[in-house]
Amino acid sequence: MTLMLRLSLAFPVAIFAANGAEPRFEDLVREFDYDRNAPLNIRENKKEERDGATIIELSYDSSRGGQVPATLVVPAGKGPFAGILFGHWMMPGSSFRNRKEFLDEAILLAGSGVVSLLTDAPMVRPAFLPEKDTLKGEIQNAEASRQQVIDFRRGIDLLIARDLVDPTRIAFVGHSYNAHIGGILSGVEKRISAFVLMAGVFADQEYILESTRAEVTQFRQKIGDKPLRDFFQQYAFDDPIHYISHSPPAAVFLQFGKEDEGIPETMARGYFERFAEPKKIEFYKAGHALNREARAERIEWLAERLKLSPIDHEAIQRIPGVEKEAEEKN
Repeated sequence: MTLMLRLSLAFPVAIFAANGAEPRFEDLVREFDYDRNAPLNIRENKKEERDGATIIELSYDSSRGGQVPATLVVPAGKGPFAGILFGHWMMPGSSFRNRKEFLDEAILLAGSGVVSLLTDAPMVRPAFLPEKDTLKGEIQNAEASRQQVIDFRRGIDLLIARDLVDPTRIAFVGHSYNAHIGGILSGVEKRISAFVLMAGVFADQEYILESTRAEVTQFRQKIGDKPLRDFFQQYAFDDPIHYISHSPPAAVFLQFGKEDEGIPETMARGYFERFAEPKKIEFYKAGHALNREARAERIEWLAERLKLSPIDHEAIQRIPGVEKEAEEKN
């Protein structure tokens, strides 16, 4: 795994026009077009009941090739229910670096009337083989981001096709890498009415080109100015900065950790300014994993936006999450 691939798991690579001109939003969104009439070819592999919800392990076709491994959590009853797409972080070494990160949260929300779809990102799927060459690895990363955005769009198709989900009450929750994906989706996918984006970087070109962190400086020196700028120009679609000002009519809730060394508060507030209203931002006494307080506020905000049934707040505090894993490692 290359240095910048490791970095981009939390802070995906920035893309911009080499001549300084801003790429056209209208051109960039077309990079995520797909055939909505293409069959999903859903394959259900396992089904179980847990805490009143039905948990279905399944897969569906990715328009970029292969299958999307996913978990569908369905409440009891007939609906129509709200729908949430969950996107995990990608922290190396974490047992939650796949769709398991939000499973307990999704099961809890099922009790309040939410159908959840949790997917594995391309980089944690069994068939993924990371490129060893640094620049080729970053190209692979950018294409994986394109695939992840489209796979989530097809995930919305899957939810709506089941006739259980109210298409006016669909949300997206993404952490770290998938906060990056959510930033892109906020401008591309208008069927999502609410976004919770956790510990994400949303102006990637600034991070790569202006960061003084030693590992980023070494990366710039290793690639070289000309190849790096050529790469940025060709893969301009993979930077949330081009999309986040187009987030309306969706509401956006940004969550950050005060102790997250990679995203200082000034940087986070700068991202917040570039999102359009309606929007909200909160900071927590936590690192990149965030904490239970962030989870509680996230669920409360979603309950209000999606018009959910009352939430069991004591149950929220009992959810074991990435913050517990981070505490144990420290």
